[in-house]
Amino acid sequence: MASLNTRSGRPPSITSSSTEGHNDKDRFSSFDGTDNDRHSQHTAVDEGTGRERDEEEILLEKQTEDPAAKSTSEGSFGWAVFWIAVNTLATIGIVFTNKAIFSDPSLKLAQLTFAAFHFFMTWLLLFTLSRPRFAYFIPRRTTIREVIPLSVAMSLNVILPNLSLAFSSVTFYQVARILLTPTVATMDFVLYKAILPRNAILALAPACLGVGMVSYYDSLPTHDANVKTTSSLGVIFAFSGIFASSLYTVWIKSYQRKLQISSMQLLFNQAPVSAFLLLYVIPFVDTFPAWTEVPVNRWVMIMMSGVFAALINLSQFFIIGQTGPVSSTVVGHLKTCLIVALGWVTSGRSVGDKSIIGVFVAIGGIIS
Repeated sequence: MASLNTRSGRPPSITSSSTEGHNDKDRFSSFDGTDNDRHSQHTAVDEGTGRERDEEEILLEKQTEDPAAKSTSEGSFGWAVFWIAVNTLATIGIVFTNKAIFSDPSLKLAQLTFAAFHFFMTWLLLFTLSRPRFAYFIPRRTTIREVIPLSVAMSLNVILPNLSLAFSSVTFYQVARILLTPTVATMDFVLYKAILPRNAILALAPACLGVGMVSYYDSLPTHDANVKTTSSLGVIFAFSGIFASSLYTVWIKSYQRKLQISSMQLLFNQAPVSAFLLLYVIPFVDTFPAWTEVPVNRWVMIMMSGVFAALINLSQFFIIGQTGPVSSTVVGHLKTCLIVALGWVTSGRSVGDKSIIGVFVAIGGIIS
């Protein structure tokens, strides 16, 4: 996320998005200097003639510069739309792909191995982007001791939501994640005395009410085998995952300030540490399937999940660089609505099911 190229198709880095490039500054300063020279040359001539010449020159410059500026603007907009589409499709893809993977009993209890694979894919992506050929950011090393707490939080941020997805419906999983925004704001207030945004306070009540309604109705037993429900474990893992994800989000900002590095540099350091730490726990926690008996389509899904995770990480930074945090938030709401809608369609529930009321209450609260 630090120092992304500003060539066409490459948005600026998050850390430098509020500043202009040196080339632009030089161009503008040179333009100003030219104007000053022209003005000094015309002081000895008739003012009317000088004014007419200045107006003609300004008009000529506009005619020559406007098409290029318009083309650049259109190109940036096109790339922003492209990365928004990539991010949205990859997010939807990873949720339903992971759900399909975890529906296999032999893979449901190999969560730590699955998380370590995702961390490796993330590191591999960042390593590629840091190479001189791409130079999207410059790697900056930190000590392992400095990032261990954040790496543990990162692991829980992935493992607990995945467990929630494995033991609950897609609709409940995504609706529960709506609580992340107000929870992060509350945790930031408790830990760092940050000002609690008014929107977060207003969103907390309807979000909690909506999630509570979905939790209750979605976990009720049903006689229809085609209806997907949420187990008690799914609810526990969901709320534990919300707490872990909120803590991880708040810590990211704190660690960036403390270590004076960008978010991409920080992720480049913590991803391999998270994967390495999980290697110590995997043999005692995970239940491995007979790998030779895993169907080929499951292996394809696992690889697709890793690719989706890499695309989400990559596109998220491009979206913020091209459009800003506000548009990124709007994209997040769009993804929530689409995943909830698709999850509802695939859950086998009828439109008259009472949990749909909780869905609308929760989504309405967080969007408003």
